Amino acid sequence: MQTTLLKSQSTYQLLSPLMVCLMMASFSATSSTLATDPILTSKISATDNIQNVAQETILLPLTPHTAQYKAYYGSIELGDAKYTLPATDSGYYNYLFESEVGLLMLSDERKLQSDFTLENGKLTPFRYVHERTGTGSDYTEQTAFAKSQNFIHTIYKQQALKLDYQELIFDPLMVQLQFRMDVIGNKRPLNYKMVKEKEVDEYDFKIIGNETITVAGGTFETVKFEVVRDSTKRQTFFWMAPKLAYLPIRLSHFSKGSKQLDIQLATYHFDKPLTDVPSLDIAHEHKIFNAYMAEKSLLEQGDTAKKVITDDEDFPDVSQDNISEREILEIKKMVID
Repeated sequence: MQTTLLKSQSTYQLLSPLMVCLMMASFSATSSTLATDPILTSKISATDNIQNVAQETILLPLTPHTAQYKAYYGSIELGDAKYTLPATDSGYYNYLFESEVGLLMLSDERKLQSDFTLENGKLTPFRYVHERTGTGSDYTEQTAFAKSQNFIHTIYKQQALKLDYQELIFDPLMVQLQFRMDVIGNKRPLNYKMVKEKEVDEYDFKIIGNETITVAGGTFETVKFEVVRDSTKRQTFFWMAPKLAYLPIRLSHFSKGSKQLDIQLATYHFDKPLTDVPSLDIAHEHKIFNAYMAEKSLLEQGDTAKKVITDDEDFPDVSQDNISEREILEIKKMVID
């Protein structure tokens, strides 16, 4: 019984963050050098526009909708998750997530809210709140993106931190919508930075190909994606349906070749009909991705060479900003208000 419980706890540590953002929140971060490198982005952008896509088509993921999912460990049903994007006429969007999952005596409930705006065809985060309750310690994560102040204020498990504001940065929830818009709009590479747990993490994604899959919510023609990792010990794949504005249909996570988690679409509803989106040229997508990874490898080799040189030099320790209790209360008030 003790062995079973320990295995369940290990599975649950994987389950909780994956349920939070379905395809974004638990992936391992990669080097943050790449996203800001102008040489790489210019080379990729020169080849990524296979065809021009109308702006109204790119914005289809912002169509008001709800989507409910079931999570499984093998054949064992673990719980449910629900995404909601309500209608808005103010220019401000609220993306909501809630989940309730359990395994044996373990439980986990989460509520997330992402507030953001649409500026020049790109989603700009404004506020993010993540509340977790259940087995173990309860906690809250709050992030305010203060663009006018050029800072990101974030609190995670009662610990606060100020980060420099960056233009191309997202929170772990609304980044899913930006990802779907970028796939439709042929924006490559699929590379994203987000603020999560007091850090700025970066993620890369690869388009694998087309695949027909059947889940409780129906049978769908999908595009299969993979999370790019340095090791094959962990693999995460997800499938998105072009006819549903690339709504996620399924996510499967493998560890050492064994499937540990499977999340499947159960029901969905869009407030209005969706128009068709352009199909992807998979061969061309592979060509773009391979060029991107080759350039990334060269950049990383350069970074490694610089590190070898600077490791022998003495640098003074630089501590993080100390934030007073008063500032923490002010940041909390900013997020709440």
